[in-house]
This record gives sequence, C-alpha cells and structure tokens, in this order.
Amino acid sequence: MKKVTLILALMLTSTLTFAQDAEAPKSTPLEISGSGDLYYKYDFAKQSGNIPTSFAGDHNSVSLGMLDIALKKTVGKASFVGEISFGPRGQYESIPNGSDGNSFHIQNLYASYAVSDKLSLTAGYMGTFIGYEVISPVANFHYSTSYLFTNGPFQNAGVKANYKVSDKFGVMLGAFNDQWNVYTSDFGIKAIGAQLSYASGPVSAYLNFMDGKNSGTIFDLTATLQLAEKFKLGINAADYSNDGDAGYTGFALYPSVALTDSFGLGLRAEYFQYKEGSGDTDVTAFTLSGNYKVGGLTIIPEFRLDSNSDKVIFEDSDSDPSKSASQFLIAVVYGF
Repeated sequence: MKKVTLILALMLTSTLTFAQDAEAPKSTPLEISGSGDLYYKYDFAKQSGNIPTSFAGDHNSVSLGMLDIALKKTVGKASFVGEISFGPRGQYESIPNGSDGNSFHIQNLYASYAVSDKLSLTAGYMGTFIGYEVISPVANFHYSTSYLFTNGPFQNAGVKANYKVSDKFGVMLGAFNDQWNVYTSDFGIKAIGAQLSYASGPVSAYLNFMDGKNSGTIFDLTATLQLAEKFKLGINAADYSNDGDAGYTGFALYPSVALTDSFGLGLRAEYFQYKEGSGDTDVTAFTLSGNYKVGGLTIIPEFRLDSNSDKVIFEDSDSDPSKSASQFLIAVVYGF
C-alpha cells in the first residue's frame, strides 16, 4: 500500500510539474541590436544644409549620425520593443523636442500581442509604415535621404491590427494620433491608417494609406523586386494632400547591383513635386552610392546631384539662388 501511495504521489507531482511547465509562457532572451554612424560631407557650393533633406547636413566636417539601441523581449504571445537614439540624426533631427528644447530620444516604444497565428495587435509609438526609407542608416542603401522620406511621417503613435490573409497577402488597419512624429497630440486619435501587403518570392509590395483632419491624407506605394540574383529594384511613389492645396507628389526608383559579395552599387532617381500650397516647384535628384561591407561595418561613398529650375531651393557659393546643388560624402555605418 505504501508503494502504491508513493507511486501515485510521484505521478501526481510529475503531472503537476508538467502542467505548470506547459502553462508557463515561453520567454525568449532579451534581444539587443542597434547601430552607430558618422560621415564626412563636402557640398560643392560650400553650404551647409544646401540640399533640404533629412540628416547629413554639415559641410566639410567629420560629423556624427547617431548611436541607436533597440531592445526586444517576447514572453508567450506578448512582445515589447523599445528603441532609443543619441546624436543629431536620431536625437534632434527626427525625434520631437520637448518645450525646453530637449529631445526624449525615443524612436520606438510599443507592445504587441499575438491573438492567433494570423492576427496580432500593436499599441504605442512606432516607426511609420509609410515610405521606402527609414531613420536608421543600417536599413537604407543610401546615406542621404529622399524628399519623399523627409516630407512624410517618421513615426506614428496609435493602435493597429495586422491580419495574415494568406501566405502572400496581409492587411493592417489602425487608429493613430492625428499628428505625425509626436508622443502626444492635441488633435486626438482621429487619423486612420491601412496597409495591404503582398510578398511572394522575389516580389514584395505595400500599398499604404493614412488620413486625418489635421495631418492630411497620404497614399504611398513601396515595392521591392529581386529581378536577378544580384540585381534589385526598389520603388516608392506617394501623394500627400492637406488644407489649402498644400502637399506633394513624387516617385523614386532604387536600382542596385551586387558586384561582389562585399561591394554593391546603387542609384536613387527621384522626382518630387511640391503642390501649389507648398511652393509649386519641383526637384529632380540623382544619388549614386556604393556599399562596401566588412562584417557589420558598411562604408558608403556617395555622390548626389539635385536640380530645381525655379532657383528657389538651392544656393551657390555666393549664397545666391541656384538651379542645382551637388555634394559628396562618405559614411561609416556599423550595425550590431
């Protein structure tokens, strides 16, 4: 009898232990990733900020980009992402400043919950789903940025639901603060956003939309086509409208070729048109960049030529209006 009782007790203990282990949510190790970057740029008109796109504005100076640190943790169906950055590119040139002029450094701060294998919910302050380029230089082929990137949203705060329709199609629907790039908004959660995504083999495409009474209406298409083993083409097109005929429309092509395992060459060809309420002028910009990779390090030499026939955007070396602006830079980016 004592043996039976002991066996039963051992079985019960083992069952309880197994049940507790089965019920405990699986936890992944804390993931830490990030990047650091710096650059030297020479503007041929000797003007700082002569090309009015985001980041890399200094002339004839070895300058810092940013130090970016991202943390990710998953426990069961819940996950958390926090990302902070220090330095001009992330701290002052993309992050909103407080009333005292100090930046809060936060690039991303959000939580997600996987309701099922197909449906997930996310809430917080997130890098925008609009556009082809992003703030972190690790994810961009070119170090300088496009006019489409500069004039579109960087981040959106709100809640969204992602649903996997099939192995190829997905949809997103969200409600966001009716103001871009801010942690809090005086206009409330009155903007809606949506995305239709497609990914199959060498093709991925995203059709994006966001509309708010204060922030305006933007339609955006991004796509990547792997046309050959070593040749890729990126596409970005967008149209943005706000009150008083303000806004813009434009498109950019991103062909790139991997010449060797460690070196690639890429071009960004962009046409950007400001609408009547935003200046009614246009810009054509060509950026040729190389990417030389050694482990996590990428060296980016880049030449850029922008033109505007109205002479309302650029300056020459005498600070007089100019039809064009050109610059050369070399950037060093390390991702970890």
